[in-house]
Amino acid sequence: MSRKAVLLFAASCGLAVASIYYAQPLLDALSAEFGMDHSVIGIVITVTQTCYALGLLLLVPLGDLLNPRRLIIGHMLLSVLAPLAVGLAPATVVLLSGMVAVGLLAVVTQTLVAYASTLAAPSVRGRVVGLVTSGIVIGILLARTFAGIWTDLAGWRSVYLVSGGFMLLAAGMLYRVMPSMERKRAALSYPQLLRSVLLLFVEERILRIRGILALLVFTAFSILWSSLVLPLSAPPQSLSHTAIGAFGLAGAAGALATARAGRLADQGKGQRTTGTALALLLLSWSPIRYADTSLLTLTAGIILLDLAVQAVHVTNQSLIFNVRPEARSRLIGAYMMFYSIGGALGSIASTRMYASYGWSGVCLLGASVSALALLFWAATRRMTAV
Repeated sequence: MSRKAVLLFAASCGLAVASIYYAQPLLDALSAEFGMDHSVIGIVITVTQTCYALGLLLLVPLGDLLNPRRLIIGHMLLSVLAPLAVGLAPATVVLLSGMVAVGLLAVVTQTLVAYASTLAAPSVRGRVVGLVTSGIVIGILLARTFAGIWTDLAGWRSVYLVSGGFMLLAAGMLYRVMPSMERKRAALSYPQLLRSVLLLFVEERILRIRGILALLVFTAFSILWSSLVLPLSAPPQSLSHTAIGAFGLAGAAGALATARAGRLADQGKGQRTTGTALALLLLSWSPIRYADTSLLTLTAGIILLDLAVQAVHVTNQSLIFNVRPEARSRLIGAYMMFYSIGGALGSIASTRMYASYGWSGVCLLGASVSALALLFWAATRRMTAV
């Protein structure tokens, strides 16, 4: 892949995945607009993440069956419509329906990652996956900054309307730059393709182990970001949406970990990288718990958490892509289902925990999940060769 193509893949991934996360700093605004209590507003994120998991099962495996270039372009064009539906939603049922479409269609990011791994030379595959994934990291985190600024400027609906325009632009640029490459595709019917995804869970131990790690680390990630808006928008901080969204800039430092983690995986150091990152993930909750009193300390904790989560994620992908080269789309779809389930669990659990026990309860929950991830890695690290 040319560097231009890698960067465009990364930017397109960022734009697509951002649509899932725009709502996180807007939960208070959505709660007020649609009359939903803080204890249940997390359902907006949960619906999106759950449908994202469904899209991973139903749509991403098509990359092994269809021409990936045509699949990606078509998928991107459909992704233009979903945020427009959310931005124009007149009632809760339409809002949630739009979020369903957003979640289903945002999985184009994983089709792009799988295709990038196919185009990359084996010796630099981890680095290319890391660079493309850095676009996802930046998209996830800057989504909050973008959403905060646009909400303060023109209301929360403008966030989704502008997003639709960016998706259309990205689709046009991908059409011009994406290489046309024919490769051997799976000789399977669509039902057989879906069954083969389930078989991967049974046949590949590394997929099961890395998938559970993904579920746990992204549960911790979602516990933080789904509920952070609630203490920061309330007294004594009482921050604006722009200020809350700006914390995504701190979290974007996690993108710095992606390319480095990919290179370490290429060098056979995936297990060491994973263990170090999980220890940092657990440590990050100590400064994060001071969100009510020190924004500087909170920022340090956010940077640490996102560095850790993204290092584990890129290492997971780099290791999994080496298992079945002919089934990379199915592998990434299967793996990311764990990721999405973790996001859904973290979203609903954190908002409920905040309603019952405040920010201290949220941090205790996040630290507990992080500790469980570290213990699971320690218990399984000798079961895989890398």
